[in-house]
Amino acid sequence: MERRELGKYIVADPKICHGKPTFRGTRIMVWQVLEMAAEGMDWDEINRKWSGKVSREAIAEAIHIASVALTPGHYAPYPEFEDERDADPAYQWVIERETVSALPG
Repeated sequence: MERRELGKYIVADPKICHGKPTFRGTRIMVWQVLEMAAEGMDWDEINRKWSGKVSREAIAEAIHIASVALTPGHYAPYPEFEDERDADPAYQWVIERETVSALPG
């Protein structure tokens, strides 16, 4: 696996946190921020918790990637236009992961 740009703020790099999605330039894993958001933490508080390294825009992108990953066969429209989905690296990454995980062996 090589480094994948999943969006403007999120990358998956095998050299960082074993390839788990992280916020660009950090070792903050996306699941950590998603968990905080799921618990109802205000996005500004999340930003403060991580010393400003995770912006509101980065949180929105993380939620978008999670929605794509958890909705097989359905594309969650983000950005605004569905015809941009093929250019969306998060969507392509999820499709590739689903394809690989469906392969035998």
